[in-house]
Amino acid sequence: MYEGKDRATGDRIFRPLGGGVEFGETAAEAVHRELREELDAELTNVELLGVLENIFRWEGRPHHEIAFVFGADLVDRSFYERDDLGKVLDADDEVSWRPLSHFSQPAPPVPLLPPGLLGLLGR
Repeated sequence: MYEGKDRATGDRIFRPLGGGVEFGETAAEAVHRELREELDAELTNVELLGVLENIFRWEGRPHHEIAFVFGADLVDRSFYERDDLGKVLDADDEVSWRPLSHFSQPAPPVPLLPPGLLGLLGR
């Protein structure tokens, strides 16, 4: 997960890594490319878990996203042995592992986005 902070409101959020689908690529190709760009990581066993739609405001502007949510394994198993994974290579966002139980509390201190993600992950 990476932790983001809305500069307009100060709200904090957690999101899984990922990004946009470029013209001419599939969503599955995009998840491979994004994890290469963000963590210099390769994926295996990539599986589409579902699709979520999210309409929200971020940094004072309206946004609308269609999120393809994938499950996958990291080829380099050493990623699983670290608590903190550093920063996203093309941004300044810290990346770390978070237990899903942290987000299933009645009022988690920092929400997990997009809404509905915990349901796709079996929580």
